Amino acid sequence: MSLWRHVAHGLRALVRRSDAERDTADEVRHYLEEAAAEYEAQGLPRREALRRVRLELGGETQATARLHDYGWENAVEALWIDLRYAVRRLVGEPVFAVVTILTLAVGLGATTAIFSAVDTILLQPLPYPDADRVVSVWDTDSDASRLPTTFGTLRELSERNRSFDALAALKPWHPSLSGVETPVRLDGQRVSAGYFRVLGVHPALGRDFRSQDDRADGPAQVILSDALWRRQLAGDPDVLERPIVLDERTYEVIGVMPPDFENLTSPSATLWAPLQYDMSQGRAWGHHLRLVGRVRRGVAVETAARELDEIAASPIEAYPRPRWADLSQGLLVRSLQDEVTGGVKLALLAILGAAGLLLAIVSVNVTHLLLARGARRRGELALRTALGAGRERLVRQLVTESLVLAAAGGVVGTGLAKLGVRALVALGPPDLPRLHAISVHGTVLVVVLVLTTLIGVASGLVPALQATLNDPRSGLQVGSLRVPGRRQGTRRALVVAEVALAVVLLVGSGLLLRSLHGLLAVETGFDAAGLWTMQVQVSGDRYDNDRTGAFYAQALEAVRSVPGVSAAAFTSQLPLSGDHDVYGVGLDAESADEEQRQADVFRYTVSPGYVEAMGIPLRRGRTFDRREEVPGSRVALISESVATKRLNGIDPIGRPLRIGPADMPPYRIVGVVGDVRQDSLALGESEAVYIPAAQWHFADDARSLVVRGADRDGSLMAGVRQAIWSVDKDRPIVRVATMDDLVAASVSQRRFTLILFQAFALASLFLAAVGIYGVLAGSVSERTRELGVRAALGASNLANATLVMRQGLALTALGAVLGLAAALVATQALVAMLYGVSNLDPTTYLGVLALLAAVATVACGVPALRAGRVDPATVLRAD
Repeated sequence: MSLWRHVAHGLRALVRRSDAERDTADEVRHYLEEAAAEYEAQGLPRREALRRVRLELGGETQATARLHDYGWENAVEALWIDLRYAVRRLVGEPVFAVVTILTLAVGLGATTAIFSAVDTILLQPLPYPDADRVVSVWDTDSDASRLPTTFGTLRELSERNRSFDALAALKPWHPSLSGVETPVRLDGQRVSAGYFRVLGVHPALGRDFRSQDDRADGPAQVILSDALWRRQLAGDPDVLERPIVLDERTYEVIGVMPPDFENLTSPSATLWAPLQYDMSQGRAWGHHLRLVGRVRRGVAVETAARELDEIAASPIEAYPRPRWADLSQGLLVRSLQDEVTGGVKLALLAILGAAGLLLAIVSVNVTHLLLARGARRRGELALRTALGAGRERLVRQLVTESLVLAAAGGVVGTGLAKLGVRALVALGPPDLPRLHAISVHGTVLVVVLVLTTLIGVASGLVPALQATLNDPRSGLQVGSLRVPGRRQGTRRALVVAEVALAVVLLVGSGLLLRSLHGLLAVETGFDAAGLWTMQVQVSGDRYDNDRTGAFYAQALEAVRSVPGVSAAAFTSQLPLSGDHDVYGVGLDAESADEEQRQADVFRYTVSPGYVEAMGIPLRRGRTFDRREEVPGSRVALISESVATKRLNGIDPIGRPLRIGPADMPPYRIVGVVGDVRQDSLALGESEAVYIPAAQWHFADDARSLVVRGADRDGSLMAGVRQAIWSVDKDRPIVRVATMDDLVAASVSQRRFTLILFQAFALASLFLAAVGIYGVLAGSVSERTRELGVRAALGASNLANATLVMRQGLALTALGAVLGLAAALVATQALVAMLYGVSNLDPTTYLGVLALLAAVATVACGVPALRAGRVDPATVLRAD
């Protein structure tokens, strides 16, 4: 029979069964007639010929049955029968079915939600054409750390390389939007002309930047994101003919990006303007630009990196380099994928591992439930075996029931996963890349299908094999309470595994919790209580250095006059806010070597009163006062770490300090203040210098205001805003928050990881407790006769209860020992995420054991009480 006829016959057999059976019977009769005719031709009588053919076939009915069993449609029909029977059985046991399905759904839903995040952020390529060819290029500092590059470096690399299709520089840009009722500051980027070509994307409306747009005297042009275009310009289709005023300057909109464009170099950016640098500008050699590039097709990223290193190591006269940008330390080339995901990769993999452990516990728990159910069905299975059902048939039926449960759990779990993704997006830290792109898509659904099938087969096979290995005679005696407890060995082993896996999750969660508490206990270097912050920015041609300084001075006086404000000051950068502004400094100290005297430190330009408003302790000398509000004597404060590390114990008061351009006169150190954590609580003390804003050689456009006052609900901030707008109503005010909020936000990624770990750990602990309870409850049920006999022979209720309690605690202890051993290995993956605590921290391990002991005692207590209440008279009467 041809394949097509085979398929067609099978389909007809499935759709029209009676016709197929009639055809099969006709085929058998036709064969009988033909075979009998051959025997008749050999001289046999017809009756003898038919009898001989029937003997060869084994009977007409048997032949029809064998022919009926041949074909793929019979396997489908058998599967359909098994599925219908499985559904009927589960409908008849609604409590068991619901509990099992929900247990599976929780494990599958949690794992699927986390895998959705891991797949989107770590596994999927970035949303750019040939994203593996897009790289970041960094200068390298003397300590081998990465350093922002310069425009001069971009120019030289662009003209000398042969491995890149395009290179582009970018920097943050925060223009103020004019012509709106409330001042609005936008997040954007200044980019060189090849930026969008590097990413491989083009505006959906209008055009990209051209090289002639990116010159020092170039036109004021801007490209908008789709969201900004729709939000601020109402999606005006004639936007290309419509001017937009930014920083009091009119810009021409030349393009709008596609709605699905993700700007992963700065996810918050909503508009882009040309960089417009040239080599005549002093900023051309400042280390403040980020460099990205697209490697040519056919060129390996490693080859492109080697070429850049060769260029860095071989300067030529056509491209002179200053000392601080001589590329002597080489260049660092990383894929943009690694650049974007590197900071969260470890945390996401750790969370995925935790979700995997929870899924393993769920699988074990479901297997345990199926084993308990199989114990209750021993009589049924024994009777079916006695009536002729084969072992293979019973195993297939039981595994089918397990697969039905797993499929239902997978469907519910997918729904929970979608809710979980929403929760991840809501709880996720702001710096989690591609956060809003996370979704349950096709790849994730395939993973769910695979996991569901594996769990269905794995959790169903063990109970099925155990159930079919039973002696039918002992199974038929289940109603006599003579079934011993020896068959619980597998279930006890599963409980031990559950406890061990739960211990691993609990230890990981405990270590992260202790780490976070230790991090929040770190001295920030300032007093965050009652301290509010906001950022103010000036812009436009009318704000030169003098007018910028005058605005901030007037605004500060207005703020200080607001009722309830006890202290206020401006600073160029704010601790733990994401600001990062460093300058090289030179210290004149006879006993300090050159490497110690030359250092990159955080540069703060502040108004007098900043140290007092922040609550930063003064260690030596004095702080700034009214004398520093006007240009004059150049004074500075240094942090304690600068004095300790750079001056080798020399008294710094009165010594000169150089910071900024080499041709600028030095500052005189007048005081030493405590260290402040600038970038992160987890990093060491931040070396810093503080300069009076009026004495710095340029006026910072954006400054953060710190306000101390008795304000708990933010009502004081309304008055502060009005005070600033009384000086200039067009100045945008952003980043309004308390310092406590900034401190909490600085550990948001660690808190996010901890929340998920704790959720998985508590779920695993609950499932382990359920497993312990289930085993002991089943043991008490199966040992009722034994317990009754013990009671009749004089054993007290307490003795019976203690027997059961001891059994449960022994299982818990064994699981705890195995879990602790596994945790010692597994938590090595968390070492990089810990702060102030080792992965061998004894306090954490002891706390986990105490918690496990308490939960296990409760889980064992209920079956133990039942065992203690067994009535010997009732048991022996039933026997």
